[in-house]
Amino acid sequence: MDFEAEIKKIQERNKRVELDKAWETSNARKVSIALLTYFTMVLVMYSLDMDAPFIGAIIPTLGFTLSTFSLDFIKEIWKEF
Repeated sequence: MDFEAEIKKIQERNKRVELDKAWETSNARKVSIALLTYFTMVLVMYSLDMDAPFIGAIIPTLGFTLSTFSLDFIKEIWKEF
């Protein structure tokens, strides 16, 4: 076995995992999700001929954006149980 090669493979994997974790918690991801959600909802509401789709799309976008937050205070309560 080539231990140095195995260690290098593990280090490369760890780096990929760290980058994935950084993306999952990044503000760039949250903003991207919010924008995609907003424009998708505008298209849906417009295609359904709803009134003021640009205003109405804000509500589901805010709801989905809030769901991306980690809500640390709730997590701490959950840990207690």
